[in-house]
Amino acid sequence: MYIDGGWVGTDRSERIDVENPADEAVIASIVDGTVDDAQHALAAARRASLAWARVPAIERGRLVTRLADAVAVEAQRLARILVAEQGKPFDQALGEVGAAENFLRYAAENARRIRGDIFPSDHVDEEIHIRRVPHGVVVGLAAWNYPLALAARKLGPALVAGNAFVLLSHEFTPLSGLELAALADRVGFPAGLFNVLTGRGRVVGQALVESPSTDLITMTGSTRAGQEIYAAGAKGLKVIRLELGGKAPLIVMDDADLELAVTSAVAARFANCGQVCTCNERMYLHRSIADEFTERFLARASALSIGDPMGSPDLGPKISAGEVEKIVGIVEAGRASGAEVLLGGGPLDDGAYAKGHWYAPTVLSVEDNGSPLMQQEIFGPVVPLMTVDSLEQAIDFANRTEYGLSAYVFTADQRRIMQAARGLDFGELYINRGIGEQVQGFHAGWKHSGLGGEDGQHGFEGYLRKQTMYLNWA
Repeated sequence: MYIDGGWVGTDRSERIDVENPADEAVIASIVDGTVDDAQHALAAARRASLAWARVPAIERGRLVTRLADAVAVEAQRLARILVAEQGKPFDQALGEVGAAENFLRYAAENARRIRGDIFPSDHVDEEIHIRRVPHGVVVGLAAWNYPLALAARKLGPALVAGNAFVLLSHEFTPLSGLELAALADRVGFPAGLFNVLTGRGRVVGQALVESPSTDLITMTGSTRAGQEIYAAGAKGLKVIRLELGGKAPLIVMDDADLELAVTSAVAARFANCGQVCTCNERMYLHRSIADEFTERFLARASALSIGDPMGSPDLGPKISAGEVEKIVGIVEAGRASGAEVLLGGGPLDDGAYAKGHWYAPTVLSVEDNGSPLMQQEIFGPVVPLMTVDSLEQAIDFANRTEYGLSAYVFTADQRRIMQAARGLDFGELYINRGIGEQVQGFHAGWKHSGLGGEDGQHGFEGYLRKQTMYLNWA
């Protein structure tokens, strides 16, 4: 682990093996962190935060830019690490490294955009100043699906805003976070400003969340984990930002550009083996184009390549055996409730797939919107589809979920676009385009998909708090 500017725990026997999802080989062992490690990192971050908050924002931004430069130089090596620990295809891993670099660069650009407000007072010779100041110590909990990009997404704005940062890397994918710490050390980060812990969430994560030394918690992960963190942080009245699960609907109307819709739907479902919170999780197809769309979609999905992620296939493995078992359970429950398998339908576990965690691209036809396939987050290469008779019906079905992260709509009618924007209970809408948010946007879920948000000016301001000063010079 990287704590207070140095490497800690190399001599410990309590360790956790890190597995390559493609072949189940153990590629590393990490320190099984403790509560004491969490307290050590938080104490170091507190000391660093006091000095860091006094550094001019432009200088903070320059240091984060140096880290972005280092990430760019090491892109190939970082991508290979991501392939080994997470299983995503190499070209997609390179894309994640590029995203991490972009998150850091955009955060650095915000150094001159920290704004305050001045309001007139009711009193003579007085002004009211609203200042934006750092929280202090930020704890980041990153999910395993994009471990490097998610760490950078949180780290960059937190540091530029003037906070110190403690990252707990997920035990499935800890190596990229440790590499980010090594790069931070190389470019001259002050001791304690950025600390990286490894270990189990229920031990190290809980200690970080509950500690009185933690000022803000930013977490990306499952809704269940987010609920547990929210409850654990409540006692200390923590500021909490959660980016959680999704069940994104993809709505295709009768006037849609079908080629665009099909291409976007395939990419939005099968990117990173479907392990993206904004993935196309269920499709609502207007009855008049449903057959043609389905035929085209099945042809594209059946042609997807699956294999060694270093060879940049379309799909790599799932992250773990447990994740495959979860998908099997949802698909079987869906079939039991009447879903028809149109493609795939189960794990791949023989021949070239005898080792690793593989699941075939799967498409199912569903008639009941209450099916587990339409309600539970699948987070894998499986997508159900339903026919609908109108946009109103599609919106109604789409909203019948506890999630509210992302939604996709394909239509050429501007009135329908605005109707969808007004009617859909989702924080992020993709209209006539595929998956992929941008750094200057705002990535935020509604309902059980999260609190707060990331990216852009709105996301950056979440790493600052407001201080009101009544300035009387009479």
